[in-house]
Amino acid sequence: MILNRVVNEGFEISPRFRLSIENRISRLERDAVYDEASIAHLFDTDHIRRHMKLVAVQRAEAQRMKLFLNRTRARLPRPLIEI
Repeated sequence: MILNRVVNEGFEISPRFRLSIENRISRLERDAVYDEASIAHLFDTDHIRRHMKLVAVQRAEAQRMKLFLNRTRARLPRPLIEI
């Protein structure tokens, strides 16, 4: 009998790369809040629609990056003394 299993081994990333992604998530979320607040100052309905789409894309990208980070683990640093 063959079992279909999805193996979720995840990824190993460096702490510096993880920090870079976390900073990008933070910027995307901050920009989405700012852009959403600025919609109140727009008058053209097409511009409002495009701006709302921008906010949705920013939030979706932040969510995608969070899901990626949930599947990762930090790579252990190399030992200073070779064994």
